[in-house]
Amino acid sequence: MLAAHRLVSLTGPGGVGKTRLALHVLPALAKRFADGVHLVQLAGVRDASLVPLALVEALNIRDVSGRSPIEVLVEQLGKRDLLLVLDNCEHLAEACAQLVGTLLARTARVRVLATSRHPLGLAGQHVLEVQPLPTPAPGEPLSAQPALEYPALALFADRAAEVLPGFALTADNQEAVAALCHRLDGLPLAIELAAVRMRALGVRQVLDRLDRRYRLLADTEDAPARHRTLRATVDWSHDLCTPQERAVWAQASVFAGSFDLDAVEEVCAGAGLDRDATVDAVAGLVDKSLLVRDGDTVHARYRMLESIRHYGLDRLCESGADAREAARRRVRDWCLGFVEECERRWFGPDQPELVRRLYAESDTVRSALEFCLSAPGEVRAGLKLAGHLWFFWFATGALTEGRFWLERLLAADPEPSRARVRALWCLSLMLLSQGDAVRGGPLAEESHELALRLGDETEAAHTFFGRGGALLISGAYERAREVYEEALAGPAREDESMSLVGFKYVELAHVLSLQGEHGRAMALCAEFRGICLVHGEQWIHSYLLRILAFAEWSQGDLVSARTHARECLRLKRAVGDVFGIGMTLELLAAVHARVGEGRPAAVLLGAARRIWRDAHVALDRTPSHGPVRDEAEEGARALLGEVFGHAHREGLELALDDAVGYALGERKSPARTVPDSPLTRREAEVAELLGQGLTNQQIADRLVVAVRTAEGHVERILSKLGFTSRSQVAVWTASRGIPRP
Repeated sequence: MLAAHRLVSLTGPGGVGKTRLALHVLPALAKRFADGVHLVQLAGVRDASLVPLALVEALNIRDVSGRSPIEVLVEQLGKRDLLLVLDNCEHLAEACAQLVGTLLARTARVRVLATSRHPLGLAGQHVLEVQPLPTPAPGEPLSAQPALEYPALALFADRAAEVLPGFALTADNQEAVAALCHRLDGLPLAIELAAVRMRALGVRQVLDRLDRRYRLLADTEDAPARHRTLRATVDWSHDLCTPQERAVWAQASVFAGSFDLDAVEEVCAGAGLDRDATVDAVAGLVDKSLLVRDGDTVHARYRMLESIRHYGLDRLCESGADAREAARRRVRDWCLGFVEECERRWFGPDQPELVRRLYAESDTVRSALEFCLSAPGEVRAGLKLAGHLWFFWFATGALTEGRFWLERLLAADPEPSRARVRALWCLSLMLLSQGDAVRGGPLAEESHELALRLGDETEAAHTFFGRGGALLISGAYERAREVYEEALAGPAREDESMSLVGFKYVELAHVLSLQGEHGRAMALCAEFRGICLVHGEQWIHSYLLRILAFAEWSQGDLVSARTHARECLRLKRAVGDVFGIGMTLELLAAVHARVGEGRPAAVLLGAARRIWRDAHVALDRTPSHGPVRDEAEEGARALLGEVFGHAHREGLELALDDAVGYALGERKSPARTVPDSPLTRREAEVAELLGQGLTNQQIADRLVVAVRTAEGHVERILSKLGFTSRSQVAVWTASRGIPRP
């Protein structure tokens, strides 16, 4: 269908398997698209205006031009040959339809596979209604192997065997199983939930109880039969839960995405639930297939299927008029505490882990920010939450999202406050990182003046970065130096951000080097490097290393400059500092050019150019960064002549990881290759089976190993790849084209 239509929508009721079907076909589809398949999971997105940003993030686009995300997507995808898989569109149908319509109209080779309970309503779409699994008709004679003819029976038998080892379809039970699957209308989710009951009941007992519930719903609800079937099944699962499990189910349903145990304990504790009882309830909900456990043996995370989550929300709303808002407020409070703790720990050895955790909580954090904008009286808390996210948005290059939230929250809460002071200088940093000193500079000054008016010396100290940065990128070096000298004139305050203290050293050393005072610049770098090494800090350390390498390059110490620039690049790769990588690639190119190595200089210039081009940032042409690139390019062109263009184009073709690997000497050639897999041969086999949608039990059967062994392989795969769900593994295997063993 995707060969003939640019938009295919998989539709059907909740629990019919739309997402599973989409994920199942990804490995085959990936081979047909030169630029890959990209999964965009929309279940955790609640604000329609965030749909374009969700695509930007899924595509790993780091655009800092300040343009709308839709314009960014149109340009980035204009000539690319790729498939977008938009999963769970129904609650954002209008926003999805508008975005998809724009992309299909303004790009040439983008195709879209959408899953939704309803069609998107766009001309030219092809709608495939996903049907339930076939079941035998009542009284229909069954063959000796009915599972081969009826997938519904095979699914029930597989799931029942997971809770009742040794269960299989036999002549004694197959008629009852067939009747049960028919009663469940062949809905996969309903079948899976019913199969869990086999731990305590027989097939006939399961069927009798479901029959009673279905008849009750049929008398009281005016809904399609399949909706009543799923509702009856979930109702029964709910009734079989303990009171604590029901309460946790309802409270956890307000999480927009996946969550960990700490988060659900905190939210449930605020509702009066005992923490130990919450842990037991989570385990019980996992056992009943009402919560899905993702993650690995170290970082367990949980999520709900959308049908289960909506049921929990309904139950939560039934418990009180303001129950949902109160639960969302507790989630917001947990987010604020979590982000504040991440900021406190940021200056230390845990930066890569903190980035991973913040990415994992992105849906929940966005939902909390959206709650603050939509609920009366909550904007100030949202302003505070956004202000504490500065380091994450800044370090990872998520500047567009940072601006999105900060601009809306500042507009909604114009009253003077400490939260506003911080949000102003945070927004200033986002803009300056986009090369916009015209807007960024005044915001930093406004923040500084407000902090002084409120008597907040700590936040006033934090504003130096934006105040000096606006002058630095505008070429006013002497005035920038005055700001930085003033910032370092006295000792840091006890509650001042150590990362921002570090940037005082970074920026003053930077401007000193630009003014030719390399000795003092290197001394400043050495001073704060010692502090970074004691704390195991990497992000600020990487900036210090770059300034140190720049000073050494300026003085002609090219051996030291190469060593420190490469060390800087390793640290920036660890924390995902995209723009820092771009600047360091240019510096390494300048080192190569000076020692007469024209080809690597041209390749690295091309790789850096791709970063600036994709991000639409002009930072490489500002007075503080442009001269390095200019000298590198002039030297490389002089060395290579007409060959420069070819080498530069090779660099333009490099993906970010490949460019860093080439700069570090980990790759001898810039030619594009499939990166080595971190998985063992056996893990690659398991990853391929995961991509096919197999359960742990099915993987164990296929590989003839114990279920626990298969579970161990899955956990190690998730850990090695840094993923939290099996669907991410499916997309990863599809995008790499891992061959079937």
